[in-house]
Amino acid sequence: MWVRRAAIRPVPPFARVSEFVLERLELEISRELDGDNTTSHVFDEALERFEQHQPALFAHLEQALTRTKNEPALGFGYFLILAVFLAFERAFGDAIDKVSELNVESVEQALGLDEELRMADAAEVVESDDVIAMEQPHLLAYIQDHVEAALEAHADEVDVDEVHKIYRAVLIEVLSLSYAVKDQHGESSSEVFA
Repeated sequence: MWVRRAAIRPVPPFARVSEFVLERLELEISRELDGDNTTSHVFDEALERFEQHQPALFAHLEQALTRTKNEPALGFGYFLILAVFLAFERAFGDAIDKVSELNVESVEQALGLDEELRMADAAEVVESDDVIAMEQPHLLAYIQDHVEAALEAHADEVDVDEVHKIYRAVLIEVLSLSYAVKDQHGESSSEVFA
């Protein structure tokens, strides 16, 4: 329930990624990336599926990532967008509609408007990512844990501003995919709240 105004549409309960899915995904990823192995068949295959099944969203995210000049941040960005994609894929399988360019633009505009609303209110203590965390609590906790770990592990190599840009792009991905999840009747979240 909203206590304050927000420009971000709610995510219905059926579109939330469970903690169980994320724990299983983390186990799968940690097994795949054992030790110093920096390549992963899981991620290589996920990259192909992401580009094939969600071309508009993938193109938007790739464009955001290619603006990143910092190599460690770029690698981390690809890790995060693929981990989020895999989480949705593991949680919902084929019950995800294709995200259109218009859907992505709508989410980006809503996030931008929400950020403006919060900056304009001096008494506002809730950030836009806090609002998204209310909607996708386990997924945002997972993402934030990885962001913190990356910043700690690569403090000297990573540009914090670049990581923030990547984090924002991942928030757009989270909302876009959340709204694309179909309910048991085959309607996506975007249709439910239309």
